[in-house]
Amino acid sequence: MTVGQERAWDRHWERLGREVKALPAGPLDFAGWFDREAPVLLEIGSGMGETTSRLVAAAPELNYVAVEVYKPGLAQLLMRAEALGVTNLRVLRGDAVDLLTEHVAPDSLTGVRIFFPDPWPKKKHHKRRLVQPEFVRLLATRLRPGGTLHLATDWENYAEQMLAVCSAEPLLRNRHADWAPRPDWRPVTKFEQRAVEEDRISHDLMFDRIELT
Repeated sequence: MTVGQERAWDRHWERLGREVKALPAGPLDFAGWFDREAPVLLEIGSGMGETTSRLVAAAPELNYVAVEVYKPGLAQLLMRAEALGVTNLRVLRGDAVDLLTEHVAPDSLTGVRIFFPDPWPKKKHHKRRLVQPEFVRLLATRLRPGGTLHLATDWENYAEQMLAVCSAEPLLRNRHADWAPRPDWRPVTKFEQRAVEEDRISHDLMFDRIELT
C-alpha cells in the first residue's frame, strides 16, 4: 500500500473495518456497529473507492457497508471517506458470499449495489462471473421486501446475463421493461469512462424484492 493508504488503514480500520473471516458467528449487528438504527445498503466490490465514497457522502441517511477483497482499495476508500468527512461508512474485507451467507440476516438490507464487477470476458471464464443464479437468489433473500438490487456493467454479454438471471429469480421484479435509465446520481467510474473511450455501452439494471403472498 502507499504511505497514505497505510496511514488511513492504521487510523480507521479498527473502528470502521472488519475481516469477514474474523466475524463472530451469526448475523452482524449493523445498528450496533454504526451506533444508530438506519437502513443498511451493501455495496459489493468497492474497488478503489472513488465512486463509493461519493455515494456514501450523498446518502447520510443510510448505513452504508462496502465489502471488498482488495486491501489497498479499502484503505483508499477509507482515505477518501475521511477527506469527505463521512460518518456513515463501514467496510468489510473478504468474500461477499461468505458475508451474505453467514453474517447478513434474511430480509434485512434496503439495497445491494454491484457496479462494474469483473466481466471475465472470455467465454470459458463466464462461470467465474459473480452474477449467477445461486448468488442472485442469496442476494434476493437478504433484501427486505421493497429493497433494490442495482447492477451496472459495460460488457453487453454480461449485461444480458445479468438481465436473464435476475429476471428468472422469483423474489425479484424488474423496475423497468429491461434496462434502467442511467441514474444521474451514479458517478462515472474509471471503468465506465474507459468503456466510453472503447465504444462500449454501459447498462444499469434495477430489480426490487417482492413480498411473497
